[in-house]
Amino acid sequence: WLLTAIATVPNLFVGSLQYDPRIYSCTFAQTVSSYYTISVVVIHFLIPLLVVSYCYMRIWVLVIQVKHRVKPDHRTRLRPSDLRNFITMFVVFVLFAICWAPLNLIGLAVAIDPTRVGPRIPEWLFVVSYFMAYFNSCLNAIIYGLLNRNFRNEYKRIVTSVWVTRLFVTETSRAATDGRSMRSKQSPPPPLNNNESVRDRANKE
Repeated sequence: WLLTAIATVPNLFVGSLQYDPRIYSCTFAQTVSSYYTISVVVIHFLIPLLVVSYCYMRIWVLVIQVKHRVKPDHRTRLRPSDLRNFITMFVVFVLFAICWAPLNLIGLAVAIDPTRVGPRIPEWLFVVSYFMAYFNSCLNAIIYGLLNRNFRNEYKRIVTSVWVTRLFVTETSRAATDGRSMRSKQSPPPPLNNNESVRDRANKE
């Protein structure tokens, strides 16, 4: 949180936060300062992407070496839970790179040559790239849930309980409706009034 707060301070002096009618929100304007936009993309996206990619590459090399080691070494044993956690974090990182790359690359291209590149970028492409970056925040919870066995079991339990409850309520309501219809069919006819009884007696005579 501290680094995030520090990273937003330069926006107050550059004036890069502006309302964009294409996305109906106040966001970072990529055309205010080319140098500032390039700095933001390099420091906030490209450098972290390269550093994290290098770290994951080293981890993958270690995982492959441990799994294919001829003589097992008990000091560097790879547990299945560690491998699942690593795969989960790696998928989260890949999706982060995919979702944020279009917006940052568009901003970098516009900042390098705003007069030529800016008019050539269609409006829909910017809007899609912007909402792809927003959608990444939703994906994290989904990925953590799909790749976590405890979450999957609890999710199945909740869905099953909701489905069983709805089925029970539906069957109870249907049984109550059928019971009311059966009672209405079996109920005796209403008693005849005096006029109807006199008319029936005259017809019999």
